[in-house]
Amino acid sequence: MNTRTHPDTETLEVKARQRWMYALAHAKLSELEVFEPALKAAAWQLIRPPETGMAMLRGRMGATGASFNLGEMTVTRCVVRNHENRTGYSYIAGRGKKHAELAALADAHLQGERQAFWLGEMIESLTAQRHARVSQQEKEAARTQVDFFTLARGENDA
Repeated sequence: MNTRTHPDTETLEVKARQRWMYALAHAKLSELEVFEPALKAAAWQLIRPPETGMAMLRGRMGATGASFNLGEMTVTRCVVRNHENRTGYSYIAGRGKKHAELAALADAHLQGERQAFWLGEMIESLTAQRHARVSQQEKEAARTQVDFFTLARGENDA
């Protein structure tokens, strides 16, 4: 008997998980720490403790050319299992071991029965805070914008 779900459902589940993983990875540690007591309230275990390593970044010229190695960046990863036997993963840019641990715990909780609660309480909050940060950065950058224009000298090439 095939227990696989419909491909459209899988796609929606993957997109939802990508959305919350993005929110967790781009959150500030201080924003995640607000949820730490709730995330750690139930039993959980480290499967792979937070560890820092390097990842190779690849690029393409004009998004169509041959790919090339752009450089390396520091990444911290973590894997946990929560009381519902859900496995949570995280990959965080930089050396944030606590950030990686909290993000992995959140991923495990978000796969569980209280997903709607975690989405509403945590992910929506983290997303709103990120949007506010990005908006503030855009406003600060806009203040430094310089408008250049060219003056025509009245010379004709005719």
